[in-house]
Amino acid sequence: MAERDLPLYEQIRRELESNIRDGRWQPGTRVPTEAELGERFGVSRITVQRALRELVDAGLVVRYRRHGTFVAQTTDEENLLRSAGVLTSGPETHGDHRVISAKVLPAGGAALRLPGLDDNDAVVQLDRHKLSPDGGRVTSTELAVLPFRFAPDLLDQDLVSITSHMYLRDRGVPLQRSRLYVEPYALDEEHAELFGLKPGAAVFRWLRVTWAENDEVVEHLEIILPTDTSRFYVETSLQGPLR
Repeated sequence: MAERDLPLYEQIRRELESNIRDGRWQPGTRVPTEAELGERFGVSRITVQRALRELVDAGLVVRYRRHGTFVAQTTDEENLLRSAGVLTSGPETHGDHRVISAKVLPAGGAALRLPGLDDNDAVVQLDRHKLSPDGGRVTSTELAVLPFRFAPDLLDQDLVSITSHMYLRDRGVPLQRSRLYVEPYALDEEHAELFGLKPGAAVFRWLRVTWAENDEVVEHLEIILPTDTSRFYVETSLQGPLR
């Protein structure tokens, strides 16, 4: 997808992220205010807020009430809740994809099983590599399997930028919950070559299962990523009464 075709908040987020990733904005640098960014890009405050919220979710900036927004001291941290699809309706992690294969096949022949489906039920399987925001390296591999009846036109979408949750939400599928498993994984030869590591090297393997409101599984996702790609964390608010 061309830059000019992206939503305005995404164009703003990408430009601000580029300033951070390229080192033009060092840790601790104060980011222009919402009003300044709105005037600079000619957009509403709501659009600027969404762009900044995505940078916060990605761990690139921190916001302090009455003080402003600042580049985070550590810019290679990402909120694990974002990867679970909880925090945003946009992409879970930033960067485009390289499509390896995209096809419809019987559930029995898919690389990941979807509970509740017969072997002959049709599924959509996407095998892609996630690229760094500058497109220069592979940061992870992604394998997604979705029931065809929930994703009949998925292969007609822009598979370079879209993610499963984005697509399902846009189709009006009522997503209810998502569970993310994180486990150690020893690289096989194919993945080792892809990441420039030795076979058997320890990496992360994430498995995400997503359910719709009727408790049907609508996505099974596997992500393989090196342990040195980023630091991942979970942050939750402790304010309010305990129940």
